Amino acid sequence: MPKVGTQEIARLLREYAQRSALCGGNAYRTKAYSRAADSLAALAVPLDVLIAEDRLKEIPGVGEAIADIITKLHKTGTHPSLEKLRKEIPEGVLEMLAAPGLRPEKVLRLYKDLGITSLAELEAAAKDDRIKKAKGLGAALQTKILQNLAIAKSGEGRLHLHRAVALLAHAKDSLLKARPELKRVTVAGDFRRGCELVGDLTIVAEAPKIAKTSKASAAHGLQIRLSDRKHFGATLLFATGSAAHVEQLQALAAEKGMRLDGDGLHKGRTLISGDEAEIYRALSLPFIDPELREGRGELELALRGKLPKLVNDQDLRGILHCHTDASDGTETLETMAKATRQRGFEYFGVADHSKSAHYAGGLSVEEIAQQHREADRLSKRFGKDFRILKGIESDILADGSLDYEDDVPERFDFVVASIHGRFKLDRKAQTQRLLRAISHPHTTIIGHMTGRQLQRRPGYEIDVEKVLRACAKHDVVVEINAHPWRLDLDWRWHQAALDFGCMLSINPDAHSIPELDHMHWGVEMARKGGVPADRVLNAMPLSDLTRYLRQKRRSLDRAA
Repeated sequence: MPKVGTQEIARLLREYAQRSALCGGNAYRTKAYSRAADSLAALAVPLDVLIAEDRLKEIPGVGEAIADIITKLHKTGTHPSLEKLRKEIPEGVLEMLAAPGLRPEKVLRLYKDLGITSLAELEAAAKDDRIKKAKGLGAALQTKILQNLAIAKSGEGRLHLHRAVALLAHAKDSLLKARPELKRVTVAGDFRRGCELVGDLTIVAEAPKIAKTSKASAAHGLQIRLSDRKHFGATLLFATGSAAHVEQLQALAAEKGMRLDGDGLHKGRTLISGDEAEIYRALSLPFIDPELREGRGELELALRGKLPKLVNDQDLRGILHCHTDASDGTETLETMAKATRQRGFEYFGVADHSKSAHYAGGLSVEEIAQQHREADRLSKRFGKDFRILKGIESDILADGSLDYEDDVPERFDFVVASIHGRFKLDRKAQTQRLLRAISHPHTTIIGHMTGRQLQRRPGYEIDVEKVLRACAKHDVVVEINAHPWRLDLDWRWHQAALDFGCMLSINPDAHSIPELDHMHWGVEMARKGGVPADRVLNAMPLSDLTRYLRQKRRSLDRAA
C-alpha cells in the first residue's frame, strides 16, 4: 500500500491525542501528541527522508515513542493503539474538544448522558436548554459552551504566536539543511504581519532555479513559495498579505497606469520592479511595515506622510509588571532582577499580587515591607545603572476599589490595577468598576484591560472607549499585556488610545525567567496597533521614568 502523507499523519496524531484524552490517558502524553502533530504539519522536509535517515527525533516534540508511532502510521495508515481507542468513542465526539474550556471528562459526560456526538449537536443542545437540565452539567456550563463555541469558530486552525514561531524556526532550519542553495529564506504570511493568532505558516525563499511552488495540502500546513532573485520581493509581498492591503496596492497601481501581480510591478510589458521596497517607492509610497498591512487606512496615511515610526524591541528600556515567588512566580526577586539586567534593561518593576488574590499568594502588608527592604538592598548593590521599582498588581475589587488601605498604595513606585474575578458583571457595572479604579489616585497602569485569554475565554464586557477616555483624563497608563495568551489590550484599540492621549506600557506579566522574553510579543502587538516609542511608558530611560512617577506622586500630594 502507498505510504501515508505528512499532513494525514499529523491528523492521525491529533486524533490519537484526542481519543487518549477522552479515555483518561496521561495528560502530558496527549499534549505531546498534539505538539508533535503541529510540528509535522509545519515540516519543510519530506517525511520519507527523515524516516529513512532515522532523523524523526529532530522534529520538535518527537521522542522515541512518538517516532515509533509516526513510523507505523506512515507505513500502514493506522496503529493498534489508535484502532483500540476508536472502538470506544465515535469520531464526531472528538469535535467537541475544539470548544475552549470543555474538558475531556465533560465531553465524555455530554456524550454518555445526553448522546451528543458532534459540535453541531452540542450547540443545538445548548440552545435548546438541554444541558442546563442535566445532572452534573448545569446552566453555567451551558452558557460557557455557547460563548466558547464562538471562540472556537473565530480561532479555528490558528496558533498562538509563540507556538507558531517555534514551528517556523524549525521549518526554516530544516529547509536550509535540505536545500542549502536557497537564499533569503523569510517567514511571511500573517506571522510576518504580527497577527495575534497565526493560521498561515508561509516561508518565501530565493532559489537559483525555480521548481514548482509547494503548498500545504491541509489546515495547519506549511507553504513554501520559491522565487528567483528578480521577483523575490513581489513574491514576499503577496505571501505576506493581507489580501485587503494587496488589493489596495493593486488599485493604486491601476490608477497610475501600472499593474501589480505576483511577479512584480509592471507598466505595459515592462517590469518596473520585483523588489518589495521598490514596489512601494514606484507607487509613491514609503515602505509600509508588515504589521500595518491590514487594509485599515495605512495607504492613506502613507500617501499623506503620516505613517508612525513604530516601536521596536530595542526601544524598551525596562520591564514592568512581573511576579516573583513572593506570590505566584517561580523565581526570587534577585533572580528575576538579574535576568532582566542581563537582557540589557535598566529597571525591573516587580508587581506581585495583592492580598485579595489568595489564589496567587497575594502579599500581606508585612510581606510588602519585607519585599521593599530586599528591593532597596538589591538596587544599592546593582548601582546607579539598574534599579528595582517597587510595584504591586492590585486586585480591582467588585466595587472598583483597590486592595489595601489607602496608606499602603503610597509605598509603591507604581500600581498595576487589574481585574481577576467577577467577570460576569454586566457591561455597565464592569465599566463602572474599571472607571472607579482608574480614578483612584494611586493607579498607575490598568492591567490586561479586557481580561481576555485567546482561544480560552472572551474578555468581560466593557465600554472600551469610555475606559480609554478615563485613562487619558486621569493620566493612567494602558497596558499591552505581552503574555501570548492575553495580548490585551487588543491592537485594534491602540489607535483610539493614542488619539485620546493615553500612554501605553508593554508588560510581560512574567512569572518566570523565560517569560521575560514575552516582551517581544507585546512589541509586535504595539507595532500592529501603530504605537510609536514615545508613547510607551517603559521606553523611557530610568531617569525619565522615575521623574514621570515622581511628578505623578507630586500631583497626588497637591490634590490631597
